[in-house]
Amino acid sequence: MASFPKRTITIMKKILIPTKLEKLSADILQGAGYTVIQDSETSLMEQAAQHPDCSAMIVRSEKITPEVIDALPELKLIVRAGAGFDTIDIAYARQKGIDVMNTPGANANAVAEEVVTMVLSHYRHIVQGDNTTRAGQWEKKNLMGRELTNKTFGIIGLGNIGRLVAKRIEGFDPVILGYDPILAPQKAREIGIEPCSLQEIFSKSDIITIHVPGGPDTKNMIDRELLSLMKDEATLINCARYGVVNEQTLRELKAEGKSIHYLTDVYPEDKAGDKEVADVASIMLPHLGASTIEANLTAARRAAEQAIAYFEHNSTSFVVNKGTPDGLDPSYQRLAWMLSSVARKWTKGTPVRQIDCTFYGDLNAYGKWFWAPILSGLSPNVDRGIMPSDAAKLLQNQGITIIEREPSEQKIYGNSMTIDLITETKGSIQSLSVRGTLTEGMPMIARLGAFESLYFNMQGHSIFMHYKDRPGVIASIAAILAEKGINIENITAPRNAQIEESLAVLKVDQPVSDEIIAEISKAIDAIHGFYVGF
Repeated sequence: MASFPKRTITIMKKILIPTKLEKLSADILQGAGYTVIQDSETSLMEQAAQHPDCSAMIVRSEKITPEVIDALPELKLIVRAGAGFDTIDIAYARQKGIDVMNTPGANANAVAEEVVTMVLSHYRHIVQGDNTTRAGQWEKKNLMGRELTNKTFGIIGLGNIGRLVAKRIEGFDPVILGYDPILAPQKAREIGIEPCSLQEIFSKSDIITIHVPGGPDTKNMIDRELLSLMKDEATLINCARYGVVNEQTLRELKAEGKSIHYLTDVYPEDKAGDKEVADVASIMLPHLGASTIEANLTAARRAAEQAIAYFEHNSTSFVVNKGTPDGLDPSYQRLAWMLSSVARKWTKGTPVRQIDCTFYGDLNAYGKWFWAPILSGLSPNVDRGIMPSDAAKLLQNQGITIIEREPSEQKIYGNSMTIDLITETKGSIQSLSVRGTLTEGMPMIARLGAFESLYFNMQGHSIFMHYKDRPGVIASIAAILAEKGINIENITAPRNAQIEESLAVLKVDQPVSDEIIAEISKAIDAIHGFYVGF
Protein backbone atom coordinates (compact mmCIF):
# COMPACT_ATOMS: atom_id res chain seq x y z
CA MET A 1 0.00 0.00 0.00
CA ALA A 2 1.34 3.43 -0.89
CA SER A 3 2.10 5.61 2.11
CA PHE A 4 0.85 9.20 2.19
CA PRO A 5 2.00 11.46 5.00
CA LYS A 6 -0.84 12.67 7.15
CA ARG A 7 -1.09 16.42 7.17
CA THR A 8 -3.53 19.09 8.23
CA ILE A 9 -5.79 20.05 5.34
CA THR A 10 -6.51 23.75 5.36
CA ILE A 11 -10.05 23.23 4.10
CA MET A 12 -11.34 19.88 5.28
CA LYS A 13 -12.30 17.97 2.13
CA LYS A 14 -15.30 15.72 2.23
CA ILE A 15 -15.41 12.58 0.09
CA LEU A 16 -18.65 10.77 -0.63
CA ILE A 17 -18.66 6.99 -1.22
CA PRO A 18 -22.30 6.17 -2.11
CA THR A 19 -21.63 2.51 -2.87
CA LYS A 20 -20.66 -0.87 -1.42
CA LEU A 21 -16.89 -0.57 -1.48
CA GLU A 22 -14.32 -2.18 0.78
CA LYS A 23 -13.85 -0.13 3.97
CA LEU A 24 -10.14 0.08 3.13
CA SER A 25 -10.84 3.07 0.89
CA ALA A 26 -12.49 5.07 3.69
CA ASP A 27 -9.76 4.03 6.15
CA ILE A 28 -6.98 5.30 3.86
CA LEU A 29 -8.75 8.59 3.25
CA GLN A 30 -9.60 9.17 6.90
CA GLY A 31 -6.02 8.35 7.84
CA ALA A 32 -4.90 11.15 5.50
CA GLY A 33 -7.21 13.64 7.17
CA TYR A 34 -10.28 13.58 4.93
CA THR A 35 -13.91 13.41 6.03
CA VAL A 36 -15.55 10.36 4.48
CA ILE A 37 -19.25 9.67 4.11
CA GLN A 38 -19.89 6.06 3.04
CA ASP A 39 -23.52 5.06 2.59
CA SER A 40 -24.70 2.35 0.19
CA GLU A 41 -28.34 2.39 1.32
CA THR A 42 -29.49 5.99 0.82
CA SER A 43 -30.24 7.10 -2.75
CA LEU A 44 -27.53 9.05 -4.52
CA MET A 45 -29.67 12.17 -4.99
CA GLU A 46 -30.59 12.16 -1.28
CA GLN A 47 -26.92 11.97 -0.35
CA ALA A 48 -26.08 14.76 -2.79
CA ALA A 49 -28.73 16.94 -1.11
CA GLN A 50 -27.33 16.08 2.33
CA HIS A 51 -23.69 16.68 1.37
CA PRO A 52 -23.55 19.42 -1.29
CA ASP A 53 -20.11 20.43 -0.01
CA CYS A 54 -18.34 17.16 -0.95
CA SER A 55 -15.18 17.62 -3.02
CA ALA A 56 -14.98 14.11 -4.46
CA MET A 57 -16.98 10.94 -5.00
CA ILE A 58 -15.81 7.35 -5.28
CA VAL A 59 -18.32 5.18 -7.12
CA ARG A 60 -18.71 1.71 -8.61
CA SER A 61 -21.57 1.25 -11.08
CA GLU A 62 -23.76 4.14 -9.95
CA LYS A 63 -25.13 6.38 -12.71
CA ILE A 64 -23.59 9.84 -12.39
CA THR A 65 -25.95 12.04 -14.39
CA PRO A 66 -25.97 15.80 -14.97
CA GLU A 67 -28.61 16.02 -12.22
CA VAL A 68 -26.27 14.39 -9.72
CA ILE A 69 -23.38 16.61 -10.79
CA ASP A 70 -25.49 19.79 -10.57
CA ALA A 71 -26.50 18.83 -7.02
CA LEU A 72 -22.83 18.88 -5.93
CA PRO A 73 -21.51 22.39 -6.66
CA GLU A 74 -18.20 21.81 -4.83
CA LEU A 75 -17.38 18.57 -6.65
CA LYS A 76 -13.90 18.48 -8.19
CA LEU A 77 -13.25 14.76 -8.70
CA ILE A 78 -15.13 11.54 -9.44
CA VAL A 79 -13.20 8.28 -9.10
CA ARG A 80 -14.62 5.11 -10.62
CA ALA A 81 -13.33 2.19 -8.54
CA GLY A 82 -12.94 -0.02 -11.58
CA ALA A 83 -12.09 0.30 -15.25
CA GLY A 84 -15.34 1.07 -17.11
CA PHE A 85 -16.82 4.55 -16.69
CA ASP A 86 -19.73 4.44 -19.14
CA THR A 87 -22.16 5.12 -16.26
CA ILE A 88 -20.58 8.56 -15.70
CA ASP A 89 -21.44 11.52 -17.94
CA ILE A 90 -17.79 12.47 -18.44
CA ALA A 91 -18.56 15.15 -21.02
CA TYR A 92 -20.90 17.00 -18.66
CA ALA A 93 -18.40 16.58 -15.85
CA ARG A 94 -15.76 18.23 -18.03
CA GLN A 95 -18.13 21.14 -18.76
CA LYS A 96 -18.39 21.63 -15.02
CA GLY A 97 -14.61 21.44 -14.52
CA ILE A 98 -14.78 18.06 -12.80
CA ASP A 99 -12.07 15.48 -13.41
CA VAL A 100 -13.10 11.83 -13.75
CA MET A 101 -10.64 9.03 -12.97
CA ASN A 102 -10.84 5.26 -13.24
CA THR A 103 -8.64 2.52 -11.77
CA PRO A 104 -7.77 0.48 -14.87
CA GLY A 105 -6.52 -3.04 -14.28
CA ALA A 106 -7.84 -3.33 -10.74
CA ASN A 107 -10.37 -5.96 -11.78
CA ALA A 108 -8.40 -7.50 -14.65
CA ASN A 109 -7.13 -10.60 -12.88
CA ALA A 110 -10.55 -11.35 -11.39
CA VAL A 111 -12.17 -11.31 -14.83
CA ALA A 112 -9.36 -13.38 -16.36
CA GLU A 113 -9.77 -16.04 -13.67
CA GLU A 114 -13.54 -16.02 -14.19
CA VAL A 115 -13.01 -16.85 -17.89
CA VAL A 116 -10.82 -19.85 -17.02
CA THR A 117 -13.32 -20.93 -14.34
CA MET A 118 -16.25 -20.76 -16.75
CA VAL A 119 -14.62 -22.76 -19.52
CA LEU A 120 -13.38 -25.46 -17.13
CA SER A 121 -16.81 -25.65 -15.50
CA HIS A 122 -18.38 -26.01 -18.93
CA TYR A 123 -15.88 -28.56 -20.24
CA ARG A 124 -16.23 -30.78 -17.14
CA HIS A 125 -19.96 -30.21 -16.45
CA ILE A 126 -19.25 -28.96 -12.93
CA VAL A 127 -22.60 -27.21 -12.44
CA GLN A 128 -24.68 -30.14 -13.70
CA GLY A 129 -22.52 -32.62 -11.80
CA ASP A 130 -22.99 -30.80 -8.52
CA ASN A 131 -26.75 -30.32 -9.00
CA THR A 132 -27.46 -33.93 -9.97
CA THR A 133 -25.19 -35.47 -7.33
CA ARG A 134 -26.81 -33.37 -4.60
CA ALA A 135 -30.15 -34.64 -5.87
CA GLY A 136 -29.03 -38.22 -5.22
CA GLN A 137 -28.35 -39.08 -8.86
CA TRP A 138 -25.22 -40.63 -10.37
CA GLU A 139 -24.86 -39.09 -13.84
CA LYS A 140 -21.25 -40.05 -14.48
CA LYS A 141 -21.98 -41.69 -17.85
CA ASN A 142 -23.92 -38.63 -19.04
CA LEU A 143 -21.30 -36.09 -17.97
CA MET A 144 -18.37 -37.08 -20.19
CA GLY A 145 -16.23 -33.96 -20.43
CA ARG A 146 -13.42 -32.53 -22.49
CA GLU A 147 -9.89 -31.40 -21.65
CA LEU A 148 -8.70 -27.84 -22.07
CA THR A 149 -5.14 -28.98 -22.81
CA ASN A 150 -3.92 -28.39 -26.39
CA LYS A 151 -7.05 -26.52 -27.42
CA THR A 152 -6.95 -23.43 -29.67
CA PHE A 153 -7.91 -20.38 -27.62
CA GLY A 154 -8.98 -17.14 -29.35
CA ILE A 155 -8.84 -13.84 -27.45
CA ILE A 156 -10.68 -10.77 -28.80
CA GLY A 157 -9.10 -7.68 -27.25
CA LEU A 158 -5.57 -7.82 -25.88
CA GLY A 159 -5.66 -5.22 -23.16
CA ASN A 160 -5.06 -5.96 -19.46
CA ILE A 161 -7.70 -8.67 -19.23
CA GLY A 162 -6.99 -10.34 -22.57
CA ARG A 163 -3.28 -10.60 -21.81
CA LEU A 164 -3.95 -12.02 -18.35
CA VAL A 165 -6.28 -14.64 -19.85
CA ALA A 166 -3.43 -15.69 -22.14
CA LYS A 167 -1.06 -15.90 -19.18
CA ARG A 168 -3.51 -17.87 -17.03
CA ILE A 169 -4.12 -20.55 -19.68
CA GLU A 170 -0.45 -21.05 -20.60
CA GLY A 171 -0.27 -24.12 -18.41
CA PHE A 172 -2.78 -25.93 -20.61
CA ASP A 173 -0.37 -25.83 -23.58
CA PRO A 174 -2.87 -24.06 -25.85
CA VAL A 175 -2.48 -22.45 -29.23
CA ILE A 176 -3.36 -18.82 -28.48
CA LEU A 177 -4.73 -16.62 -31.25
CA GLY A 178 -5.44 -12.96 -30.63
CA TYR A 179 -7.10 -9.97 -32.26
CA ASP A 180 -6.58 -6.35 -31.29
CA PRO A 181 -6.85 -3.52 -33.81
CA ILE A 182 -3.91 -1.56 -32.43
CA LEU A 183 -1.57 -4.15 -30.93
CA ALA A 184 1.53 -4.44 -33.12
CA PRO A 185 1.97 -8.02 -34.40
CA GLN A 186 5.52 -8.31 -33.09
CA LYS A 187 4.30 -7.26 -29.62
CA ALA A 188 1.59 -9.93 -29.66
CA ARG A 189 4.14 -12.60 -30.55
CA GLU A 190 6.41 -11.44 -27.73
CA ILE A 191 3.67 -12.33 -25.23
CA GLY A 192 2.96 -15.70 -26.83
CA ILE A 193 -0.07 -14.76 -28.93
CA GLU A 194 -0.35 -15.26 -32.69
CA PRO A 195 -2.05 -12.17 -34.19
CA CYS A 196 -4.97 -13.09 -36.44
CA SER A 197 -8.02 -11.55 -38.07
CA LEU A 198 -11.40 -11.98 -36.45
CA GLN A 199 -12.38 -14.37 -39.23
CA GLU A 200 -9.35 -16.57 -38.59
CA ILE A 201 -10.00 -16.67 -34.86
CA PHE A 202 -13.64 -17.64 -35.27
CA SER A 203 -12.90 -20.34 -37.84
CA LYS A 204 -9.93 -21.91 -36.01
CA SER A 205 -10.64 -21.60 -32.28
CA ASP A 206 -12.14 -24.16 -29.93
CA ILE A 207 -12.73 -21.45 -27.32
CA ILE A 208 -13.18 -17.71 -27.95
CA THR A 209 -13.29 -15.11 -25.19
CA ILE A 210 -14.24 -11.45 -25.71
CA HIS A 211 -12.59 -8.54 -23.90
CA VAL A 212 -13.68 -5.31 -25.59
CA PRO A 213 -15.68 -2.39 -24.20
CA GLY A 214 -19.34 -1.77 -24.90
CA GLY A 215 -20.78 1.11 -26.90
CA PRO A 216 -21.68 1.87 -30.52
CA ASP A 217 -18.29 0.79 -31.90
CA THR A 218 -18.67 -2.78 -30.61
CA LYS A 219 -22.46 -3.25 -30.69
CA ASN A 220 -23.19 -6.55 -32.47
CA MET A 221 -19.47 -6.85 -33.25
CA ILE A 222 -19.87 -10.64 -33.04
CA ASP A 223 -22.36 -10.99 -35.88
CA ARG A 224 -23.75 -13.71 -38.14
CA GLU A 225 -20.65 -13.77 -40.34
CA LEU A 226 -18.34 -14.50 -37.41
CA LEU A 227 -20.69 -16.84 -35.55
CA SER A 228 -21.25 -18.85 -38.72
CA LEU A 229 -17.50 -19.47 -38.96
CA MET A 230 -17.30 -21.18 -35.57
CA LYS A 231 -16.52 -24.89 -35.36
CA ASP A 232 -19.28 -27.20 -34.21
CA GLU A 233 -19.11 -27.58 -30.41
CA ALA A 234 -16.91 -24.47 -30.09
CA THR A 235 -17.37 -22.25 -27.04
CA LEU A 236 -17.90 -18.48 -26.95
CA ILE A 237 -17.38 -16.57 -23.68
CA ASN A 238 -18.68 -13.04 -23.10
CA CYS A 239 -17.54 -11.49 -19.83
CA ALA A 240 -17.12 -8.10 -21.50
CA ARG A 241 -20.30 -6.12 -22.17
CA TYR A 242 -23.86 -6.90 -23.17
CA GLY A 243 -24.53 -6.13 -26.84
CA VAL A 244 -21.12 -7.11 -28.18
CA VAL A 245 -22.55 -10.50 -29.20
CA ASN A 246 -25.66 -10.50 -31.39
CA GLU A 247 -27.54 -12.97 -29.21
CA GLN A 248 -30.57 -13.07 -31.51
CA THR A 249 -28.36 -14.22 -34.38
CA LEU A 250 -26.81 -16.79 -32.06
CA ARG A 251 -30.32 -18.02 -31.26
CA GLU A 252 -31.18 -18.29 -34.97
CA LEU A 253 -28.01 -20.20 -35.80
CA LYS A 254 -28.57 -22.66 -32.97
CA ALA A 255 -32.13 -23.19 -34.22
CA GLU A 256 -30.67 -23.96 -37.66
CA GLY A 257 -28.53 -26.70 -36.11
CA LYS A 258 -25.28 -24.82 -35.42
CA SER A 259 -23.74 -26.17 -32.22
CA ILE A 260 -22.23 -23.24 -30.31
CA HIS A 261 -21.79 -23.15 -26.53
CA TYR A 262 -22.30 -19.68 -25.05
CA LEU A 263 -21.04 -18.68 -21.58
CA THR A 264 -21.96 -15.22 -20.32
CA ASP A 265 -22.23 -12.97 -17.29
CA VAL A 266 -23.45 -9.75 -18.99
CA TYR A 267 -27.04 -8.62 -19.50
CA PRO A 268 -29.01 -5.49 -20.46
CA GLU A 269 -29.34 -4.67 -16.76
CA ASP A 270 -27.67 -6.03 -13.64
CA LYS A 271 -30.76 -7.03 -11.72
CA ALA A 272 -32.92 -10.01 -10.83
CA GLY A 273 -35.47 -11.36 -13.27
CA ASP A 274 -35.79 -13.58 -16.30
CA LYS A 275 -32.94 -13.36 -18.80
CA GLU A 276 -33.71 -13.60 -22.52
CA VAL A 277 -30.41 -15.34 -23.19
CA ALA A 278 -31.31 -18.30 -20.95
CA ASP A 279 -32.41 -20.42 -23.93
CA VAL A 280 -29.03 -20.19 -25.70
CA ALA A 281 -26.55 -19.95 -22.80
CA SER A 282 -24.79 -23.02 -21.42
CA ILE A 283 -23.59 -21.13 -18.33
CA MET A 284 -24.97 -17.86 -16.93
CA LEU A 285 -23.45 -15.95 -14.02
CA PRO A 286 -24.68 -12.71 -12.36
CA HIS A 287 -21.88 -10.43 -13.61
CA LEU A 288 -19.29 -11.88 -11.23
CA GLY A 289 -16.21 -10.80 -13.18
CA ALA A 290 -14.96 -8.24 -10.68
CA SER A 291 -16.58 -9.85 -7.65
CA THR A 292 -13.56 -11.05 -5.70
CA ILE A 293 -12.29 -9.87 -2.35
CA GLU A 294 -8.91 -9.13 -3.89
CA ALA A 295 -10.30 -7.10 -6.81
CA ASN A 296 -12.50 -5.05 -4.52
CA LEU A 297 -9.61 -4.38 -2.16
CA THR A 298 -7.38 -3.34 -5.05
CA ALA A 299 -10.01 -1.03 -6.54
CA ALA A 300 -10.77 0.49 -3.14
CA ARG A 301 -7.10 1.07 -2.33
CA ARG A 302 -6.29 2.57 -5.71
CA ALA A 303 -9.36 4.83 -5.70
CA ALA A 304 -8.35 6.28 -2.33
CA GLU A 305 -4.69 6.66 -3.24
CA GLN A 306 -5.54 8.37 -6.54
CA ALA A 307 -7.89 10.80 -4.79
CA ILE A 308 -5.19 11.71 -2.26
CA ALA A 309 -2.55 12.13 -4.97
CA TYR A 310 -4.95 14.35 -6.90
CA PHE A 311 -5.64 16.74 -4.01
CA GLU A 312 -2.25 16.58 -2.30
CA HIS A 313 0.13 16.39 -5.23
CA ASN A 314 -1.93 17.66 -8.19
CA SER A 315 -1.61 14.25 -9.87
CA THR A 316 -3.88 13.88 -12.91
CA SER A 317 -2.79 10.37 -13.87
CA PHE A 318 -5.81 8.25 -14.82
CA VAL A 319 -7.99 11.29 -15.56
CA VAL A 320 -10.14 10.15 -18.48
CA ASN A 321 -11.89 13.38 -19.43
CA LYS A 322 -9.17 16.02 -19.47
CA GLY A 323 -7.62 15.70 -22.87
CA THR A 324 -7.60 19.30 -24.13
CA PRO A 325 -4.95 21.90 -23.23
CA ASP A 326 -5.58 25.62 -23.12
CA GLY A 327 -5.49 27.14 -26.61
CA LEU A 328 -6.55 24.03 -28.55
CA ASP A 329 -10.03 23.83 -30.02
CA PRO A 330 -11.30 20.35 -28.98
CA SER A 331 -13.03 20.09 -32.37
CA TYR A 332 -9.61 19.27 -33.84
CA GLN A 333 -9.22 16.37 -31.42
CA ARG A 334 -12.61 15.10 -32.53
CA LEU A 335 -11.42 15.47 -36.12
CA ALA A 336 -8.37 13.29 -35.36
CA TRP A 337 -10.66 10.68 -33.81
CA MET A 338 -12.96 10.73 -36.85
CA LEU A 339 -10.09 10.44 -39.34
CA SER A 340 -8.54 7.49 -37.55
CA SER A 341 -11.99 5.86 -37.18
CA VAL A 342 -12.42 6.01 -40.97
CA ALA A 343 -8.87 4.71 -41.40
CA ARG A 344 -9.66 1.75 -39.13
CA LYS A 345 -12.67 0.88 -41.28
CA TRP A 346 -10.64 1.25 -44.48
CA THR A 347 -7.88 -1.04 -43.21
CA LYS A 348 -10.45 -3.55 -41.86
CA GLY A 349 -8.97 -3.34 -38.36
CA THR A 350 -5.55 -4.61 -39.47
CA PRO A 351 -3.05 -4.31 -36.56
CA VAL A 352 -1.10 -1.06 -36.60
CA ARG A 353 2.69 -1.10 -36.48
CA GLN A 354 3.44 2.62 -36.78
CA ILE A 355 1.54 5.92 -36.89
CA ASP A 356 3.09 8.88 -38.72
CA CYS A 357 1.40 12.23 -38.13
CA THR A 358 1.81 15.72 -39.50
CA PHE A 359 0.00 18.61 -37.84
CA TYR A 360 -0.10 21.81 -39.85
CA GLY A 361 -0.52 25.44 -38.82
CA ASP A 362 -1.29 26.16 -35.18
CA LEU A 363 -1.94 22.45 -34.54
CA ASN A 364 1.78 21.68 -34.73
CA ALA A 365 2.25 22.95 -31.17
CA TYR A 366 -0.23 20.40 -29.78
CA GLY A 367 0.92 17.17 -31.43
CA LYS A 368 0.92 14.89 -28.38
CA TRP A 369 -2.65 15.94 -27.50
CA PHE A 370 -3.88 14.13 -30.62
CA TRP A 371 -2.36 10.77 -29.70
CA ALA A 372 -5.28 9.61 -27.55
CA PRO A 373 -8.01 10.61 -30.07
CA ILE A 374 -6.11 8.84 -32.84
CA LEU A 375 -5.73 5.70 -30.74
CA SER A 376 -9.39 5.87 -29.73
CA GLY A 377 -10.41 5.94 -33.37
CA LEU A 378 -8.29 2.87 -34.06
CA SER A 379 -9.57 0.95 -31.05
CA PRO A 380 -12.71 1.38 -28.92
CA ASN A 381 -10.64 0.11 -25.98
CA VAL A 382 -9.04 3.56 -25.73
CA ASP A 383 -10.88 6.61 -24.40
CA ARG A 384 -10.03 9.68 -26.44
CA GLY A 385 -9.93 11.87 -23.34
CA ILE A 386 -6.94 10.25 -21.64
CA MET A 387 -3.85 12.32 -20.96
CA PRO A 388 -0.91 12.30 -23.43
CA SER A 389 1.31 10.54 -20.89
CA ASP A 390 -1.19 7.69 -20.60
CA ALA A 391 -1.53 7.54 -24.39
CA ALA A 392 2.28 7.28 -24.63
CA LYS A 393 2.32 4.37 -22.18
CA LEU A 394 -0.43 2.64 -24.09
CA LEU A 395 1.44 3.07 -27.38
CA GLN A 396 4.54 1.56 -25.80
CA ASN A 397 2.58 -1.36 -24.35
CA GLN A 398 0.96 -2.04 -27.71
CA GLY A 399 4.31 -2.00 -29.51
CA ILE A 400 3.29 0.93 -31.74
CA THR A 401 5.70 3.64 -32.81
CA ILE A 402 4.21 7.11 -33.28
CA ILE A 403 6.19 9.71 -35.22
CA GLU A 404 5.36 13.39 -35.50
CA ARG A 405 6.76 14.80 -38.72
CA GLU A 406 7.61 18.46 -39.06
CA PRO A 407 5.27 20.07 -41.60
CA SER A 408 6.82 21.24 -44.86
CA GLU A 409 6.88 24.98 -45.29
CA GLN A 410 5.94 24.46 -48.93
CA LYS A 411 2.62 22.84 -47.97
CA ILE A 412 0.15 25.50 -46.97
CA TYR A 413 -2.69 23.41 -45.53
CA GLY A 414 -3.78 25.76 -42.75
CA ASN A 415 -4.88 24.05 -39.54
CA SER A 416 -5.09 20.48 -40.80
CA MET A 417 -3.61 17.07 -40.11
CA THR A 418 -2.35 14.02 -41.96
CA ILE A 419 -2.38 10.61 -40.31
CA ASP A 420 -0.52 7.72 -41.95
CA LEU A 421 -1.04 4.19 -40.67
CA ILE A 422 1.57 1.52 -41.24
CA THR A 423 -0.13 -1.86 -40.80
CA GLU A 424 1.10 -5.44 -40.95
CA THR A 425 -0.71 -8.65 -41.85
CA LYS A 426 1.19 -11.94 -42.06
CA GLY A 427 4.44 -10.09 -42.75
CA SER A 428 2.92 -7.84 -45.43
CA ILE A 429 3.39 -4.13 -44.73
CA GLN A 430 0.72 -1.70 -45.97
CA SER A 431 0.24 2.04 -45.52
CA LEU A 432 -2.76 4.35 -45.61
CA SER A 433 -2.79 8.13 -45.51
CA VAL A 434 -5.80 10.18 -44.40
CA ARG A 435 -5.95 13.97 -44.15
CA GLY A 436 -8.58 16.34 -42.79
CA THR A 437 -9.41 19.82 -41.55
CA LEU A 438 -12.25 21.92 -40.18
CA THR A 439 -14.24 24.09 -42.58
CA GLU A 440 -16.65 26.49 -40.87
CA GLY A 441 -16.46 24.21 -37.86
CA MET A 442 -17.34 21.08 -39.84
CA PRO A 443 -14.95 18.08 -39.78
CA MET A 444 -13.90 17.44 -43.37
CA ILE A 445 -11.96 14.49 -44.77
CA ALA A 446 -9.78 15.80 -47.60
CA ARG A 447 -7.84 12.70 -48.57
CA LEU A 448 -8.23 8.96 -48.13
CA GLY A 449 -5.54 6.71 -49.53
CA ALA A 450 -5.11 7.33 -53.27
CA PHE A 451 -8.12 9.65 -53.44
CA GLU A 452 -7.51 13.40 -53.14
CA SER A 453 -9.86 16.38 -52.94
CA LEU A 454 -12.68 14.62 -51.09
CA TYR A 455 -13.65 17.50 -48.78
CA PHE A 456 -16.54 15.53 -47.39
CA ASN A 457 -18.28 16.44 -44.13
CA MET A 458 -17.90 13.42 -41.83
CA GLN A 459 -20.77 14.36 -39.51
CA GLY A 460 -23.80 12.12 -39.82
CA HIS A 461 -24.17 8.79 -41.62
CA SER A 462 -21.77 7.96 -44.46
CA ILE A 463 -21.14 5.04 -46.81
CA PHE A 464 -17.71 4.47 -48.38
CA MET A 465 -17.46 2.27 -51.50
CA HIS A 466 -14.11 1.56 -53.15
CA TYR A 467 -14.35 -0.08 -56.57
CA LYS A 468 -12.80 -0.51 -60.01
CA ASP A 469 -13.62 2.59 -62.05
CA ARG A 470 -16.45 2.17 -64.56
CA PRO A 471 -19.73 3.94 -65.45
CA GLY A 472 -23.03 3.18 -63.74
CA VAL A 473 -21.79 2.25 -60.29
CA ILE A 474 -23.30 5.26 -58.48
CA ALA A 475 -26.68 4.49 -60.06
CA SER A 476 -26.50 0.90 -58.77
CA ILE A 477 -25.71 2.09 -55.25
CA ALA A 478 -28.51 4.66 -55.34
CA ALA A 479 -31.02 2.05 -56.55
CA ILE A 480 -30.31 -0.29 -53.63
CA LEU A 481 -30.51 2.55 -51.11
CA ALA A 482 -33.81 3.71 -52.62
CA GLU A 483 -35.17 0.18 -52.36
CA LYS A 484 -34.26 0.17 -48.66
CA GLY A 485 -35.91 3.54 -48.05
CA ILE A 486 -32.60 5.32 -47.44
CA ASN A 487 -32.25 8.89 -48.74
CA ILE A 488 -28.98 10.22 -50.14
CA GLU A 489 -28.09 13.70 -48.90
CA ASN A 490 -24.74 14.19 -50.63
CA ILE A 491 -22.30 12.34 -52.87
CA THR A 492 -18.65 12.79 -53.75
CA ALA A 493 -16.96 10.31 -56.07
CA PRO A 494 -13.30 11.01 -56.90
CA ARG A 495 -11.48 8.68 -59.26
CA ASN A 496 -7.79 7.91 -59.61
CA ALA A 497 -7.08 7.44 -63.31
CA GLN A 498 -3.60 6.06 -62.68
CA ILE A 499 -4.86 3.00 -60.79
CA GLU A 500 -8.29 2.98 -62.51
CA GLU A 501 -10.18 2.96 -59.22
CA SER A 502 -12.90 5.15 -57.75
CA LEU A 503 -14.25 5.99 -54.33
CA ALA A 504 -17.90 6.86 -53.73
CA VAL A 505 -18.73 8.54 -50.42
CA LEU A 506 -22.43 9.03 -49.80
CA LYS A 507 -24.06 10.95 -46.95
CA VAL A 508 -27.37 9.29 -46.05
CA ASP A 509 -30.19 10.07 -43.65
CA GLN A 510 -29.95 7.01 -41.37
CA PRO A 511 -27.62 4.25 -40.18
CA VAL A 512 -26.86 1.53 -42.73
CA SER A 513 -26.66 -2.09 -41.59
CA ASP A 514 -23.82 -4.48 -42.36
CA GLU A 515 -26.27 -6.52 -44.41
CA ILE A 516 -27.05 -3.58 -46.71
CA ILE A 517 -23.36 -2.73 -47.04
CA ALA A 518 -22.71 -6.36 -48.01
CA GLU A 519 -25.54 -6.26 -50.57
CA ILE A 520 -24.20 -3.06 -52.18
CA SER A 521 -20.63 -4.38 -52.17
CA LYS A 522 -21.71 -7.55 -53.92
CA ALA A 523 -23.84 -5.69 -56.48
CA ILE A 524 -20.99 -3.38 -57.56
CA ASP A 525 -18.18 -5.89 -56.97
CA ALA A 526 -16.59 -3.47 -54.50
CA ILE A 527 -12.97 -3.75 -53.44
CA HIS A 528 -14.15 -2.67 -50.00
CA GLY A 529 -17.23 -1.02 -48.54
CA PHE A 530 -18.18 0.20 -45.08
CA TYR A 531 -20.44 2.53 -43.09
CA VAL A 532 -19.43 5.09 -40.46
CA GLY A 533 -21.64 7.25 -38.28
CA PHE A 534 -20.61 10.24 -36.19
